Amino acid sequence: MMNIAVETDEKIQEPAQEKTLYDKLSTHVVWAKIFRWEFWPFSVFYFPVMFYWVWLSLKTRSLFFFTASNPTIEFGGMLGESKDKIFQLIPKQYIPKTYKLHASVDQESFLDRLQLEGLNYPFILKPDIGERGWMVELIKTKDDLSNYLNRIQVDFLVQEYVSYEVELGVFYYRYPNCDHGTVSSIVMKDMLSVLGDGERNIASLMADDARSKMHIETLRAKNPKQLDQIPAKGEKVEINSIGNHSRGTTFLNGNHLINKRLIKIMDKISSQVDGFYFGRYDLRCRSVEDLYKGEHFKILELNGAGAEPAHIYHPGFSLIQAYKDIIHHLKVLADISMINHKRGVSYYSFREGMKDILKIREYNQQKVS
Repeated sequence: MMNIAVETDEKIQEPAQEKTLYDKLSTHVVWAKIFRWEFWPFSVFYFPVMFYWVWLSLKTRSLFFFTASNPTIEFGGMLGESKDKIFQLIPKQYIPKTYKLHASVDQESFLDRLQLEGLNYPFILKPDIGERGWMVELIKTKDDLSNYLNRIQVDFLVQEYVSYEVELGVFYYRYPNCDHGTVSSIVMKDMLSVLGDGERNIASLMADDARSKMHIETLRAKNPKQLDQIPAKGEKVEINSIGNHSRGTTFLNGNHLINKRLIKIMDKISSQVDGFYFGRYDLRCRSVEDLYKGEHFKILELNGAGAEPAHIYHPGFSLIQAYKDIIHHLKVLADISMINHKRGVSYYSFREGMKDILKIREYNQQKVS
């Protein structure tokens, strides 16, 4: 019987099918960066939008019209704004415990302050001024902390880690002459992860998909041992816990979640954020139903005029529709800015705007020095 069973097993085994050309191309990073526009460089993707931006500048008679959109946020929240100052605008019950430290802080002083604030591992560290997930890290151990403190060159924030499973980007705007606003975009964030098959290691699993393949070398430099791990069959392993597209997170269109209940709770929150009219809340909640109730959620960041309706980065989303959605939001940005301007909020002058741009450029040079 044993011999028969062995013979049968041998008969039913089939050689692995060779990958088709399409399969090979779909996992190729260069192919993805050319034909999947969600991976295009910012300057390439936004180049056509610049013509509409010029029109808005002429219409508003200011190159820096957007600075009037959110009067209490530096530069309207387009570039170079302090996250710490924005957090000070948001009622404490809506945000994780967060505080700012100087880049020169030593590890002993850091740990003393951490204990004083009642925080423990894990926690989030992020630059006070930063964008696209740069130097945002989940710190799990003292080694992680030591490595971060050795690399960071600019002031940064310590933020309580929010373990709620659902992470969303909720785009909200309200015209200054209206009591109620609208939610125009929701992005659901699916963190970079792999699904184990019980046989291959994480490096091999990541090579199956162009998105995760782009981040193999980053993981190799940061945590090479993780690449050698072999997850059990069906086990999902999260590679990156930071919900940013540039860090491998898949952005999914969640606009079907928009309803009157959500708009009502976002109206309630936003009415308490002085001078905020246009931008995106990045938040975590226990469930969408809890968010509808205004319960069990925390705002991780609030982005102003520079925020995008990030649902457009859903894989396969129409490029034409993406441009339509961006242009719609830029029109709203300009309209809000003009209303505020008529109410006495000044646009930045050309000199003021260029001064801020130069300051941001100097900061960007400092952070990589």
